[in-house]
Amino acid sequence: MIDPRKILHDVFGFPSFREGQEEIVRAVLAGEDVLAIMPTGAGKSLCYQLPTLAREGLTVVVSPLIALMRDQVAALRHFGIEAGSLNSANDPEENRRVVDSVRDGRMRVLYASPERLANTGTTEWLGRSGVNLLAIDEAHCVSQWGHDFRPEYAMLGDVRRRLGSVQTIALTATADVATRGDIMHRLFEDEPRLFIHGFDRPNLRLAMQAKEHARRQLFSFLDKHRHESGIVYCSSRDATERLADSLSQAGYRALPYHAGMHQAERARNQDIFLQEDGVVMVATVAFGMGIDKPDVRFVAHAALPKSIEAYYQEIGRAGRDGAPADTLTLYGLDDMRLRRLQIEQSDAADEQKRVERQRLNALVALCEAPRCRRQTLLAYFGETTEPCGNCDLCIEGVMSFDGTIEAQKILSAIVRTGERFGTEHLIGILVGDETEAILRFGHDKLKTFGVGKDRSKNEWRSLLRQIYAAGLIGLELAEYGRWTLTDKGVAVLKGQERIELRSDVLIKPADRRRRRSRIEAESVVPSDDPLLLDLKALRTRLAKEEGVPAYVIFSDRSLIDMAAKRPVTARGFGEVHGVGQAKLDRYADAFLEVLKAHAA
Repeated sequence: MIDPRKILHDVFGFPSFREGQEEIVRAVLAGEDVLAIMPTGAGKSLCYQLPTLAREGLTVVVSPLIALMRDQVAALRHFGIEAGSLNSANDPEENRRVVDSVRDGRMRVLYASPERLANTGTTEWLGRSGVNLLAIDEAHCVSQWGHDFRPEYAMLGDVRRRLGSVQTIALTATADVATRGDIMHRLFEDEPRLFIHGFDRPNLRLAMQAKEHARRQLFSFLDKHRHESGIVYCSSRDATERLADSLSQAGYRALPYHAGMHQAERARNQDIFLQEDGVVMVATVAFGMGIDKPDVRFVAHAALPKSIEAYYQEIGRAGRDGAPADTLTLYGLDDMRLRRLQIEQSDAADEQKRVERQRLNALVALCEAPRCRRQTLLAYFGETTEPCGNCDLCIEGVMSFDGTIEAQKILSAIVRTGERFGTEHLIGILVGDETEAILRFGHDKLKTFGVGKDRSKNEWRSLLRQIYAAGLIGLELAEYGRWTLTDKGVAVLKGQERIELRSDVLIKPADRRRRRSRIEAESVVPSDDPLLLDLKALRTRLAKEEGVPAYVIFSDRSLIDMAAKRPVTARGFGEVHGVGQAKLDRYADAFLEVLKAHAA
């Protein structure tokens, strides 16, 4: 077996593993089944690609989208690795190449959709072809608790068994405790090795703004990112088309993408976004999963996302190369009403609707967080961190007040009702509502009944979300949305700690006086550096000539490293981030020509 560090350098051109990668790679090489939860951009693909090259046999990768398969196959071939895919977009010649390569034992990585693998004939053929690793990407789709459950993914446990209970690695960026347990139950007979390598993406700047002049707020954000690639998510097809037109008229290279467009037009716009620089994709959530473009410099939400998991997944499409990237989410009461209406009118089971309501509540709590947004976001996934210094609340601050008394009222209501009730019941107690449930449980006799009459229900909802965001209470998603106290909440209830809460989210947006700042993402090379622009132009030309996404040639991180190091020899070029032997042989001459011209 070849040393994985040697493969990492010689094939992929990386000097070292990213955090968490090496121990997963070594677990796979030791023959263990693995469930890996890693943040977007942490290099999940390498965790199955590298072990494949370190030993004999074929790896089958389950992938949700044809476009992703195509791009991954192209990227692997550029690294000099034999790869292919089984999907409905293949022409007969490509299918023959794949079948011959698998039969001859030359194929190392084969991508396939879950639907294709559900075909018994396909799995029987693969079972005879020396498959020794099954890799399941976007594994949260397996679980009914996942935010993007797909029925075809639920069949993968049977696929694995038909392949002889082959060694399996399942990977995802978003899986809470309930989702992780469901994935394990559906895929594995025995408990796999679990790796949770954090949800933090420190290179992403997080920002949220209540809508005041939404179009103006969005354009102000985009003005900081002229000539950079990014995504703007909209809540409807019509909003997508209108915003794409407005941005085009304002001088942006903006393209729409939504499920109502013809497939050919969607594919063309996606290819332009992947192959060219400075393109803004204005899209519904139909765009995103499997879009492996590492140099997306910003993601904006023109309206509130579907849930906190969806928000995390969507902003995670920015900055996958590790360089600074920017995010902005605009939200308003109309967005919240729309999301709640979508949940109630969906065909989901009552239990699933309940979970979706709680997920939406968690997202609204993030919008109204009284402290560092990254702390609030990571707390949802069970992690703690220090204030990040890279979100709007850390940078700009908030209008706040001593909310200890308000927090104690909420905490007292939770404790006095046995930590068994959800938001609306608790708020009813605080404002003194004599509802049927409150009277039935005798909660109108509690000392906390009516102690919050001085505030509206909406204010109490906001305050409850804030103390949740501040870590005073926990939400049991799988237990009817009941609230429980944390140790910090107990300390506040007993008067041992104080808590600052936000006042600006309790008043009308028109009355807000929040400070604004425009903090530019820093880079070692400015985005308008002439050398960097010329290197990007060459990359775009080569990507078009070869019919592949631009990042397959080189990522932004590699080009920035070139522009910073300015190598003029092949040896120096080989020291650039992401330049392995295959890319050194293939591209050194073309890029060195540009580098030497600028050196002269």
